[in-house]
Amino acid sequence: MFSISGLNNEQRKAADTIEGPVLILAGAGSGKTRSITYRMANMVENYGLDPKTILAVTFTNKAAREMKERVTGLLGKKKSKGITLSTFHSLALKILRAEIEKLGYSKNFTIFDTADQMSLIREALNSYQGEKSFDRKSILAQIGKLKSAGISSEEFSRTDNFNTDLDYDLATEHCYQFYTDKMKFYNVIDFDDIILLTVKLFKLYPEIAEKYSRRYQYIMVDEYQDTNQLQFSMILGLTSTHNNLCVVGDDDQSIYSFRGADITNILNFEKHFSGCTVIKLEENYRSTEPILNLANNVIKENKRRKEKSLRTSNTEGISPVLWKCADTDHEAQTIVEEITKFQSSGGHLSNMAVLVRSTTQFPALEDQLRISMVPYVLVGGQKFYERKEIKDVLAYLSIMHNPKDEIALRRILNVPSRGIGAKTLEKYLDLAKEKNIHLYNAFKDCPGLDPKKEKCISAFVDLIEEFKQKIASAPLEHGIKDLIERLNFHTYIDGFYKQKKQANRRKEDLARLVESAERFTKFFGESAKLRNFVEKMILQDTPDKDESSASDDNIRKNEVTLMTLHSSKGLEYDHVFLVGMEEELLPHKKSITQGDDIEEERRLAYVGLTRAKLRMVMTYACERKIYGRDLKRFPSRFLATISNDLYQNIDKNSFSDLSEEEVKTYKKNFFDDLISKIDV
Repeated sequence: MFSISGLNNEQRKAADTIEGPVLILAGAGSGKTRSITYRMANMVENYGLDPKTILAVTFTNKAAREMKERVTGLLGKKKSKGITLSTFHSLALKILRAEIEKLGYSKNFTIFDTADQMSLIREALNSYQGEKSFDRKSILAQIGKLKSAGISSEEFSRTDNFNTDLDYDLATEHCYQFYTDKMKFYNVIDFDDIILLTVKLFKLYPEIAEKYSRRYQYIMVDEYQDTNQLQFSMILGLTSTHNNLCVVGDDDQSIYSFRGADITNILNFEKHFSGCTVIKLEENYRSTEPILNLANNVIKENKRRKEKSLRTSNTEGISPVLWKCADTDHEAQTIVEEITKFQSSGGHLSNMAVLVRSTTQFPALEDQLRISMVPYVLVGGQKFYERKEIKDVLAYLSIMHNPKDEIALRRILNVPSRGIGAKTLEKYLDLAKEKNIHLYNAFKDCPGLDPKKEKCISAFVDLIEEFKQKIASAPLEHGIKDLIERLNFHTYIDGFYKQKKQANRRKEDLARLVESAERFTKFFGESAKLRNFVEKMILQDTPDKDESSASDDNIRKNEVTLMTLHSSKGLEYDHVFLVGMEEELLPHKKSITQGDDIEEERRLAYVGLTRAKLRMVMTYACERKIYGRDLKRFPSRFLATISNDLYQNIDKNSFSDLSEEEVKTYKKNFFDDLISKIDV
């Protein structure tokens, strides 16, 4: 007899409710994976169900593997063998391999990768008669969004998605149809087709849906709040002969609408599946009571949610803190000072995370971490000093600091283009080898080695020598700014990136590099020399680190984790800094100005708060540097609804430094109804 006595009352009910539709509302840190794996073991051991009739679907291979390991641990390999634990895409691909011939494809179809897709979009654009040029990535991204929404190439022009930008929409319509026709002709599909075509099969051939529904009599779906409409349609097909569907999720953690996730799937589950049993997992095993009280207080303001409130038996704990900081740099310094204190006291940095709403917040924090020599891993974005244009400019600085740096020299020899090609470089490499000198000295000593390129070589060497002197004598940030201007780097970026939006982002990165140098100068004063800047800001990273994801290996390293709120979901840390609890950051400016879902922004805040196990520090800046301008900031409206006794170190007169007129403007622009709750 398999025992579920180790579960709490709510978890036991979840594990022991087998028949009919079941909605398990699993709050953050409430042990949902434990509950659903025990449910599967209970179904096999105590209810005698055939493992082959059980299907559990999740979103990532990692989650599926973890679930499989846990079920195997509970049942053993032999008894768990027949259970299907899969991602949506893996399951759909399995169905397509067996049934796709009915849609006019052969079973030996292949799946296009991104490079193949881009090649086909290029071909489509070449055949388009429009006068403007279009960015292939944008067209492909739009086609992907349409497929995820279940909109075919024929349907596109009849939807609300059309006429948002007529030129682009007409080009997309042409490319989508061209792309679809060619894909079928080549007998290939792409990643977005996998679920789209499966749903199409189920709709055109209900007997196929019925076949798989009879095979999988008991279905579980994890992270149900993240499902989109296509995945919902696939679930409907899989349950066409029965209603044994158990979904697990938390509407309060639905934060992926930009990926197509539809929160109404979980909010309306009881309408879609009548006679549903609702089970709430509200006992949290992660955070202390003070942190949970704060999180509950924030999320209760959302109107579109299932009522629930996290609780814990861990009633002791440090009260959350809100730090009011002067500006962006003060905020970063204050946070990193706290991190270094923790490190000095013997704390392991992997127990700390710094969470931000926007990747634009990374540079100031990265600079301060580098200045203080604090190792960090960045998740949910690319490290600032690893971006192409930043590395290009830094390569110039490296050459000025160390002319022997051949890697840096070769990187920027023809960036921006100055007509020095591979053949010319080869000649100078041979000369350097022959004379046993460094490559830069070869250019400097023999600019006429290639007579046709003598002017180019001389101009390059003169530039390096001139700015070596300039940066040594002028403030660092001025020298870097002048170097960017002299190189006409903005013009180079415009030519390198066809999409204006992407080019503008790269230019903004260069502006942030100048700000970083300014920040460095302000911090180090007279010691802010090029050598120190290169050593502190550039030479921090070892080349063998993989920082692309929040893997277990990365998190175990003695590094603080710097990440976006979106990337933090599912993770937990002893100590968490939630940075930028202010209007136009959390909630984000786009949500305010474009009328997007403020409730999802509040869910993001809730996700951030519930990552903390022992300590939560929130911050906001009274002034933040945004695209080079110092702008006044105001506390987030999410703070306005929280009882003051739920967090410490609050300046209750946080508006006392504003004029009466500024307070009026603040109230008018942001949250008239909420600001009244703050004593100004």
